[in-house]
Amino acid sequence: MLLLLIGLSFIIEKVILISVILMGSLGIAMYATWAERKVAAVMQDRRGPNRAGPFGILQPLADGLKLFMKEEIIPDSSTRFLFILGPCLAMLTALMTSAVVPWGPDYVTSSGHVVALQVADINIGILFIFGVVSLGVYGVMLGGWASNNKFSLLSSIRAASQAISYELAMGISLIALLMLTSTLSLREIVGQQHGFWHDGYFTWNFFKQPIGFLVFLVCSFAELNRAPFDLPEAESELNMGYHQEYSSMKLGFYLFAEYINMFVSSAIMATLFFGGYNFPFMDQVQVAAGPLFFTIICVMVLLTKVVGFILFFMFVRWTLPRFRYDQLMRLGWKSLIPLALVNMVITGAVILWTLKK
Repeated sequence: MLLLLIGLSFIIEKVILISVILMGSLGIAMYATWAERKVAAVMQDRRGPNRAGPFGILQPLADGLKLFMKEEIIPDSSTRFLFILGPCLAMLTALMTSAVVPWGPDYVTSSGHVVALQVADINIGILFIFGVVSLGVYGVMLGGWASNNKFSLLSSIRAASQAISYELAMGISLIALLMLTSTLSLREIVGQQHGFWHDGYFTWNFFKQPIGFLVFLVCSFAELNRAPFDLPEAESELNMGYHQEYSSMKLGFYLFAEYINMFVSSAIMATLFFGGYNFPFMDQVQVAAGPLFFTIICVMVLLTKVVGFILFFMFVRWTLPRFRYDQLMRLGWKSLIPLALVNMVITGAVILWTLKK
């Protein structure tokens, strides 16, 4: 009976955590659309959304309602099952990635119960992320192919080749990081970046792997299909791209998945390279604040880093022009992959030299 109660409380705890993460991801993605338009307005010297609610903060709700109320249109010449499966798969994979992100330190209650702010602490967390990200390409491919539209098909082929090219460089850039951390668990990687300074050097991996972070960041733009690497959605060449034939919430799923992916990618970059929920003088804060407030502070620190990355993605979108497709592929195969390989070799040499000392 006791084991049953323990198992039931564990399930309830995980269900609550999953619900909070899902609702938070959807909420942040929803208001990221509002922030995107506000950032664009600031950079282009205009107002942006300012009619629906004060400062236009109800605009995302208005847009969501509009998508819900629009007519569902499925082309007669499309492959119906795959046409519906595409946006569902894109949305599912976008939400799955957040399962292995540690959103804060373990919270120990007054009764001694430990509440982990991570859905699944698996020892292959990075491999899980890469696996799910790779599956996300199928959502785009299915949508473009099932639409039976030549522009959508060309867009999905672009997205697939772009993802394959940049996943190689992204994976190689992380190998150097894994050589330093000796683990695939995101929780252990965050734990190794405790605080900000230790033994005369920075603990955050960004200071140990700046080249790896740069490669990972550029590849993230390509993986997210964000400008200047938004070739699958190049309106001037492919109309709307792979979701041209979609309407209502099927289109909304594709658009939402992009912003959820941006949020989760920002969380992963903050976790791998910028200490996750760690911050300077956190041990002193923990003593002064107590367990509950310290946990809240750590979660807010991580979310602050995530918001910073999201704003950076937005500023880049409205700053740099779109690459040509040949430039995009050349950058991936001839620049980023060799750079990631050189970084991996240098990291290995430094580790061997350190061990010999």
